[in-house]
Amino acid sequence: MRRTYMDANATTPLLPEVMEAMRPFWMEQFGNASSIHFYGQQARKAVDRARETLSEFFGCREAEVIFNSGGTEGANTAIFGMLRPGDHFITTSIEHSAVLRAAERMAERGVEVRFVGPRQNGLIDPQEIERAIRPNTRLISVMLANNETGVLQPIEEIGKIAAHSDAFFHIDAVQGAGKVVFDVRRFGCQLCSISAHKMHGPKGVGAMYVRRGTPIDPLLVGGSHERRLRAGTENVAGIVGIGKAAEMAMDCVADGTISRVTALRDNLEAGILKVEGTAVNGAGAPRTANTTNIRFDQLEGEALIIALDLKGVAVSGGSACHSGSTEPSHVLMAMGLDKSAARASLRFSLLRTATEADVDHALQVVPEAVERLRALAPVAAGTLG
Repeated sequence: MRRTYMDANATTPLLPEVMEAMRPFWMEQFGNASSIHFYGQQARKAVDRARETLSEFFGCREAEVIFNSGGTEGANTAIFGMLRPGDHFITTSIEHSAVLRAAERMAERGVEVRFVGPRQNGLIDPQEIERAIRPNTRLISVMLANNETGVLQPIEEIGKIAAHSDAFFHIDAVQGAGKVVFDVRRFGCQLCSISAHKMHGPKGVGAMYVRRGTPIDPLLVGGSHERRLRAGTENVAGIVGIGKAAEMAMDCVADGTISRVTALRDNLEAGILKVEGTAVNGAGAPRTANTTNIRFDQLEGEALIIALDLKGVAVSGGSACHSGSTEPSHVLMAMGLDKSAARASLRFSLLRTATEADVDHALQVVPEAVERLRALAPVAAGTLG
């Protein structure tokens, strides 16, 4: 049976080039990057090369790149490291749980938190951010691209608002990294976090931009690693992996790959929308090239996910971090969908390596699965009655 993976926003496979770059640092070049002997020097050089690549990726100084374990640690570092009781924190109701749960924790510790909701198309209105600002607003955190809908937020406008109000600005760029032209100076942020495994790098490693002079406390303390902003022996192989993944992501943004993936996504979307009772969540808003979130009326999304998987097509009902949850998507609910519509929505997110054959396979399987499940729905309803 042919299998087609369309859940890239959950994770992506290592590209062969990334694997080959990492391989020596598991075996031959195993040194601790803090050691001063030959083995340590090999590791240190590899970390330094990766940091140089990430500085180019972010558009910042090498000293402003901090390696960590991924997007969750980056978001937690920004929030826990910047806020104190009495501060005011602005974020949105459609953020990843790494931001939302951290915000709730800070609220318990005496930080005032304001969650700004989106428009129906999933976009955050910058003026709503501006209206939420108070004299004690210390931090604003807004994601670059939503993990469920792919909607790209107007972060440059929000960055200007934050600068005008003297608030610090953090961007969760986990889903946008490698999919859009990236430049933290243009974004206007002081903090930005990314994760390797969302752009064909290894799991368990990420990077964070921390603008020089930003007064942030480390989440982890101990040794003097990462300029005392992230204690712990460096994951050299992982750092090499994110460096290579970032290098290849910059190439794909420049070489037309993003346009090719956009065309595939659009063809997939257009084909699925020929099925009666379907609609795109986030339609009309700018989105990442690889993502479409589609609602299938009169269906339970989980049943459709299983039906598609049995036919070899892997998709998602939303964030992989909420897999197994019976609650509907908080993102789609914030956009105005009711519970049944939110539960009837699926996310299709294409790999950078997706092909026309992948799209053709999905367009063969999806309509058949939808038709079959809708035909069974009245029978199931009668059985339950």
